Amino acid sequence: MNETMIKQYLFASDFDQTLSFNDSGLVLTELLGIPVEEFTEKAAGMAQLNLVQQGAELAYLLLHDPAFHSRVRRKHLIETGKRIPLKENIELLYSTLREGIPGYEFDFYVLSAAPVEIVQSALEGIVPADHIIGTEFEYAADGSIKRLIRATAGYGKVTRIMQLQAELSIGPDHVVYSGDGSSDMNAMLHVNEGDGLTIAVSESRCVTQIARRTVLSANALSVLVPILEEVAHWKQPQIRRFFESQGFLVQEWARMRTDVLTLRSTASNANAAAAVAGEEE
Repeated sequence: MNETMIKQYLFASDFDQTLSFNDSGLVLTELLGIPVEEFTEKAAGMAQLNLVQQGAELAYLLLHDPAFHSRVRRKHLIETGKRIPLKENIELLYSTLREGIPGYEFDFYVLSAAPVEIVQSALEGIVPADHIIGTEFEYAADGSIKRLIRATAGYGKVTRIMQLQAELSIGPDHVVYSGDGSSDMNAMLHVNEGDGLTIAVSESRCVTQIARRTVLSANALSVLVPILEEVAHWKQPQIRRFFESQGFLVQEWARMRTDVLTLRSTASNANAAAAVAGEEE
């Protein structure tokens, strides 16, 4: 008997602005009728003070800020999830990673610093609830937040990845992580250290300088490109045919490296000069 050996991988993805377009905190703030500027200012202040782990700003506000803590109930978190605009084809990405790449199978998990109720509500019917790991609270009888159980932010994501690796018996070089911002830095550094694949889905320098690959698209299915290239070792023509078989025509596929420089003249009375150079690969 000739049986194809299936290679098992863990695919872990951030949620806010990785699988969605909006930050959960902003959507919840609008739902509560609180000025968006109030949330952004408070979150930025905590980030500058390093008061909480990166990504845990919303959890801190829900626990300790009167404007949020007094108003938020569990039902508001569920409603927030229903209002979050998602990127296209997350469900197809999930099914493709599970069984659509010959010889490979990816266990798809979402790791988010947002309250787990928000993410589960947003991805209901798309990603199984038990494959969504977010920040967990204990609630009082009236639905108000009583205490924090666990935050999936900063190094908390690293802990979760290691737990999943142990549960699934997956080696560090068989881990793929996708994220968009500073709250994903610890996770990406951890995955890189284990020779896994990291994918940035934004132009934020804090992650593009760490991630092995960067993909910019409004379609969640786009993260398949680096996976098919780096993990399955497919070439561009094969990848294009694969997308066509799924009903997608790759209209544009521009790969470029951009060097950003600031040049200062050596002349004592000259002004600073800036240049941006882009090189097509």
